Amino acid sequence: MIMNMTIRLIAGLAAGLLSISFAHAEMMTLTDIAGRSVSVNVPIQRAVLGEGRQLYIIAALDRENPTKRIVGWRKDLMEADPATYKAYLAKFPEFADVPTFDGLEQSLIDIETTIAQKPDAVFLNIGIKKAVEEANYVEKLGALDIPVIYVDFRNDPERNTEPSIRLFGKLFDQEARAEAFIDFRAEEIARVTDKLLLTDVNRPKVFIDRAAGFYEDCCHSFGAGNFGAMVEMAGGENIAKDLIPGTFGQINAEQVIVSNPDHIIVTSAQWDAYVPGGRWVPVGAGADANLVKSKLEYYPTRPAYRGIAAQKTHAFHAVWHQFYNSPYQFVAIQKMAKWFHPDLFADLDPDDTFRELHDRFLPIDYQPGYFGSLQEKDE
Repeated sequence: MIMNMTIRLIAGLAAGLLSISFAHAEMMTLTDIAGRSVSVNVPIQRAVLGEGRQLYIIAALDRENPTKRIVGWRKDLMEADPATYKAYLAKFPEFADVPTFDGLEQSLIDIETTIAQKPDAVFLNIGIKKAVEEANYVEKLGALDIPVIYVDFRNDPERNTEPSIRLFGKLFDQEARAEAFIDFRAEEIARVTDKLLLTDVNRPKVFIDRAAGFYEDCCHSFGAGNFGAMVEMAGGENIAKDLIPGTFGQINAEQVIVSNPDHIIVTSAQWDAYVPGGRWVPVGAGADANLVKSKLEYYPTRPAYRGIAAQKTHAFHAVWHQFYNSPYQFVAIQKMAKWFHPDLFADLDPDDTFRELHDRFLPIDYQPGYFGSLQEKDE
């Protein structure tokens, strides 16, 4: 009799806990970045990330423990941004236990790994939508009640960054933090754009050398979007905006020489996992400033840059490539504004801005090293 009463008591407690759990969960229907209507049980407790770099925003929402919802992710954060991964791993060792899958940003997720983790949702970048559709992944996961949610910080970040942050905020029940981040981001962008609206400036011509050192050939760059748009927002003229029809593309060396840019900005990172010993410039968290400058000194020797205006003034700069795929783009905008218009933005300190972002929103300490320049002695 005592055993039967104990069993009934345990069963009753379990039922009570389940009812509490379900009481806190609700079905939400929302529109993702692809314009799809998606129904999801919220708040999400188990998420698979199509890109590990989605941690950049998740860490701002789940600051106390950014590992708590992640049950699977692509290895791109470890490989494309090892310094950031190590910083998070040092503070949250649980990251080492999160199941991973391989592949570059245009690759499909590992569907077997994904299904095995029984996630509440899968977050994918909109850039792989066509490949996902061709593989029928949405239908396959949907048959198991696993919704796919498209976000975007890369393909059209000017339009999609804020809606993507809001999506994560709603799905994680962290809307207040999401809105606070959005407000901070907008205020820091306005410190550049508002001043430029009130000032008649000469816009220097700028060429962005995209993923320098990841590609060996010349001249990969950005069209009107992403870093191309950041250049314009910072008071420069992106020479590739009319030469590259989409966000990403490539022009030839002759087009660079004819355009005669005043500044060359290489986007790069520590990419030993992809191109061991390559000509990448290792900008990023805690980068060695001397090593950054040493590796940047190769770029004025490229044939596409010989004799251009930037070569004559040593206006070669390096910027952390991952600004192109994160909600932190405003820091890069501020730094470029200082390179293009140093007197106008003499009072602007992008390192202080990035430090404040870390202090207010992120669980790890700020480590400088995200920029380099052949023009600045202190870089």
